[in-house]
Amino acid sequence: MSHTAKNTKHLMLFSGRAFPELAQEVAALMDEELVPTRALTYANSEIYVRFEESVRGCDAFVIQSHTAPVNEWLMEQLIMVDALKRASAKRITVVAPFYPYARQDKKHLGREPISARLVADMYKAAGANRIMSVDLHAAQIQGFFDGPVDHLWGLPVLSDYVKEKYDANEMCVVSPDAGRVRLADMWTDVLGTPLAIVHKRRDHEKANTVAVHEVVGDVEGKVCLLVDDMIDTAGTIAQAAQALHDRGASKVIAAATHPIFSGPAAERLNGANFSEIIVTNTLPTRTDVPINNLTTLSIAPLIAKAINAVFLDGSVTSLFGGVA
Repeated sequence: MSHTAKNTKHLMLFSGRAFPELAQEVAALMDEELVPTRALTYANSEIYVRFEESVRGCDAFVIQSHTAPVNEWLMEQLIMVDALKRASAKRITVVAPFYPYARQDKKHLGREPISARLVADMYKAAGANRIMSVDLHAAQIQGFFDGPVDHLWGLPVLSDYVKEKYDANEMCVVSPDAGRVRLADMWTDVLGTPLAIVHKRRDHEKANTVAVHEVVGDVEGKVCLLVDDMIDTAGTIAQAAQALHDRGASKVIAAATHPIFSGPAAERLNGANFSEIIVTNTLPTRTDVPINNLTTLSIAPLIAKAINAVFLDGSVTSLFGGVA
């Protein structure tokens, strides 16, 4: 990487060890190189990081994908931020395509933590000036961090692919549960399709409160697109797919930004008869069992554009195509 004159802004990209392939793709798109970094995990699991060139006065972007084990990769990113702060980086932006602990964004019961806020506080304490993330599970996380938060959307990346491959006139966008209706509504605006909802309720006629899946909306003969921000163990989306098949959907496809794919996810998805499962590479896909009909779209161009906009003090909102 060429070093620019003194007092001139210069951009530097850093990658943690969770998913270096994504960081490398972002760097290549920006015609930059990742800063050489020495990272070790000691025998007792403590992490050591050292950057192998000067970072003084730089505009630093620290890319880490919070895949399992999340705690290890979060700690590594915090240590990287601390190292940059102590080495006199001018501005430090945390790039966390999948924000860690995003599902713990509020208290449901007494004596619970709000871990998403704690993560924001830790980033701030380590020395981060800014956070960049894709499809936050809850929009209020933007307010947890005392500084700018660039909330990028995966919807344009996913919807462009869907529009190109499928006929919107034959489609119906489906929310897999009541909590994702707003996301599904955004999809219907983009695709111009009707909306349906899979509503899970308890069957009081049966013991042990067995869940019944009601489909609100007409899905018969339609190509049903189940949308969510993430697929973790795939229980909800696989059951929703089954309910749609039972109601006469011609085919069921799924689209989600974050492919967490924990535990039984691969088996559940393969058993749910999806025609296609469309995700982005905010996280690496590493399952023991291959997932059938999986399409992975790259989020790297969106992240590269956003980093460039932040570095040049441009508008990040303009990248959303009006979805902001």
